[in-house]
Amino acid sequence: MLPVSVPGSVAGAEAPGLSCAYQRLLLAVNVSGNSLSDQSFVERVLSLVSDEQLARSLCFELTETAAVTHLDNVIYFMRELKARGCRFSLDDFGSGLSSFRYLKNLPVDFIKIDGQFVSNIATDAVDRSLVKAIVQVGRSLGIATVAEKVETQEVLTLLTGLGVDYAQGYHIARPAPVTEMTNWFVV
Repeated sequence: MLPVSVPGSVAGAEAPGLSCAYQRLLLAVNVSGNSLSDQSFVERVLSLVSDEQLARSLCFELTETAAVTHLDNVIYFMRELKARGCRFSLDDFGSGLSSFRYLKNLPVDFIKIDGQFVSNIATDAVDRSLVKAIVQVGRSLGIATVAEKVETQEVLTLLTGLGVDYAQGYHIARPAPVTEMTNWFVV
């Protein structure tokens, strides 16, 4: 079981077979700014992520706001967990004013393109251009891109044409309990 800090509570999930399945999947864990400012949270996560296979299957998602507000803690947290094999994404990219500056300074593996730019790319040329620009920046920095809020095949097709690496949203899969995730993989 891997406990994950959520503001105001601790949530955990235990899934039989997940230990085998996690070797082939990437589990994204959202981390709040409040958690990043809590040194005991950071130390607890560092102590829990000692298994190399588990570490390679984890991607911690940091919002731009959390990263900006707690930059020193974020960089420490990222360096320590990346050394163990974890990956990181900058979530809701493009929603803040300093996005590109932080891309240059934070060792992220993925840029999650904010859904406000993705959902209307079939009908909005400006959104399409912004997504294309984010993909180009990601490629030049060696950072993979993930499009959020993909809800139709038309949007997925356009994203593929723009070179987006990964997609998430209701068109791809609906949210599900971790206990059902093992059904998606041969264990």
